[in-house]
Parts: sequence; structure tokens; C-alpha cells
Amino acid sequence: MITLLLDQLSRKEAYKLLSGSIVPRPIAFITSLSKENVVNAAPFSFFNVISGHPPLIAVSIGRRDGQMKDTAQHIIDREEFVVHVSDEDMIEDINETAATLPREESELDRTGLHQAESHVISVPGIKEARIRFECQLEKHLTFQNDEGEITVDHIIGRVVCAHLDDEAVYDAEKGYVSTNELKPVARLAGNDYYAHLGTSFVLKRPQ
Repeated sequence: MITLLLDQLSRKEAYKLLSGSIVPRPIAFITSLSKENVVNAAPFSFFNVISGHPPLIAVSIGRRDGQMKDTAQHIIDREEFVVHVSDEDMIEDINETAATLPREESELDRTGLHQAESHVISVPGIKEARIRFECQLEKHLTFQNDEGEITVDHIIGRVVCAHLDDEAVYDAEKGYVSTNELKPVARLAGNDYYAHLGTSFVLKRPQ
């Protein structure tokens, strides 16, 4: 058994340890809207649902050289954003949006994806997504490293509206989402490694 003290690891070593151990991670494909009405789109894998009631999801967005990323800035400015569940059919286009572009350019221009008008909020979503969640900003938290530098913007969003592709993905009678039809994609360690859903199995919960 290897024992590691995190305060003795470099930032890169700590990141590799955590991102390589906590897998698979769902990928939030987020659209946001700048003050100039440019649609920003980007994927984030430090992401999950944190509450069903109230319906809350959270994503952590690392800063680059101390500067807030466009997605975080837009969310804080408008207090709205859309989260899409990344799937097999969209993942190559989603990967294209990870490029660093000038703020006046939309990452969607690099893809074959199309905008879809939202029902409650002003930020558009992605038409091709099987599931998308319209979110309003619930809380913005920041975290500092040992040197006192803010390195992470933690965004908690309240889901106010959900859009689901069709009956194959969502069983309205039972209220279930079919993960097999959803075909979600997950992140593994490193920048280039992803995973499909894989084989599922059932364990009965004890009484």
C-alpha cells in the first residue's frame, strides 16, 4: 500500500492522482451566454448531481493562470446556463469545443451542433443533445490553494427545466431515464481517455 500526503504533491501530481482515481466521471457540456450574446460551449468533468430536492447540480471550473474561464464568468454574469449530458453521438463535436478561442468567437462554430431555444432561461441549449437541463445559478463558491490563490470556481445550479429527446430515453410513466438509450460518455484520466457506459448489473439493496 502506497501512502501519499497531498500537501507534498505538486499541483499536477495531485490532479493526476485524483482525476485518475475518481473515474468514470460524467461530462457536463455547458452552454453559456456572454454579455455580447456570444454562445460559449465547453465540456467539464468535475461535475455531478448533488441533490434531487432541491434539484441541484454542481460543476467545478478550474482557473487558468488565475483568470476565470469564460464559462464561469458568463454564468456569474447572467446567472443562467444549460447543462447537457454528453453522449456517444456528440462526443467528437464536444471535444472540438475544448479549444481555447477568443471571447468573441463561439466554440459551436467549430462543430456541426445547432442551438435550441430554452423554455425558461435566455441561454440557448444544443438541439442534438438527448438530455439538457436549463439551470439558474444557485451559488458560486471559490477555493484557494495553499498560496492563497483562487484556483477553482465551483458553480451550483438549480435545474428549472429539463428537455429529453424522446420516449426511448425517458419513460414518462415510470419516470426513468434509459441509460442504454442515452449512451453517456465519461472521462477517465488524462486529456484523451474516455469510456462508454459498459456492462451494468443489479444488486438488491438490503432492508
